[in-house]
Amino acid sequence: MKSEKLKIVRNALGRSYKSGSEHLFHCPFCNHDKLKLSVNIDKNYWKCWICDKSGRNIGFLVRRFGSQDDKLAWSKYENRVETSGFDMLFAEKEEEIAPKVDLPKSFCSLTSNKRSTAALNARQYLRERGIGKPDILKWKIGYASAGEYEGRVIIPSFAPDGFVSYFIARSYGRAWPKYKNPPTSRNIVFNDLYVDWEEDVIIVEGVFDAIKAGNAIPLLGSTLRKDTKLFQKIIAKKKEIYLALDPDAKKKTDRITNLFKRFGIDVYQIDVSGYDDVGEMTKAEFKKRKKDASILETDDYLLEKVLAI
Repeated sequence: MKSEKLKIVRNALGRSYKSGSEHLFHCPFCNHDKLKLSVNIDKNYWKCWICDKSGRNIGFLVRRFGSQDDKLAWSKYENRVETSGFDMLFAEKEEEIAPKVDLPKSFCSLTSNKRSTAALNARQYLRERGIGKPDILKWKIGYASAGEYEGRVIIPSFAPDGFVSYFIARSYGRAWPKYKNPPTSRNIVFNDLYVDWEEDVIIVEGVFDAIKAGNAIPLLGSTLRKDTKLFQKIIAKKKEIYLALDPDAKKKTDRITNLFKRFGIDVYQIDVSGYDDVGEMTKAEFKKRKKDASILETDDYLLEKVLAI
């Protein structure tokens, strides 16, 4: 079994040499030119003697840097990955065409220099939420000048084909309810066109949280299930995910964390305490908290659950 584990680790990390009871690899975190990442198969421990990264579960290295085959091969030693679910998630099927949604007829972009009263009020509302011109340009934010969405900022979601798949309409005045969104399915990857799947991806509650967080996807108030497009895309694209949900959504955070772990996805939890949500933070504060995010290893996660009972 030890030799089989070592073979999987080598597939994930590359060549190594043996030094006593440990095997030394190139560190994929600091990319030092010498073999300074020490892996002890017997003790299930790893540590880089250059950047000081370390962990108590070698499976983390396999899940982060290995292929899908490596992850599945390692799972039999951890009893961690729900391999039966991969058949459902990755079964060949006809590519689904993303739903196309029309923006309100009176939609006006805030990327222009229009100085109407409605445009000024919308920009003022966004400024008060810490959202500036670079965010407006990146998220293609606008407003509705008339009709049922009048008095609301409009934040569109773009599918990979470039078409609008959804939009968020948030009142900036006295209009009620605060949010009035299109009568269509929310089972989408919000703003998928602009998500960089090669970088860290952050899951947040709402779109204003996502604007503050950066490369983020909002849940739009819903939970996450195996049959949702967002979950399936994460399983296909990522080996880890960052979670930054509202402090009062602990049960939702636990459910989502557990679901990801069943499918071999490592979850970094970002501390949002002290704020109602990510949208209340400054970008600098969120960036700092993301840097300090902690990953829950399987043993730690189970212990935390037991202590919470």
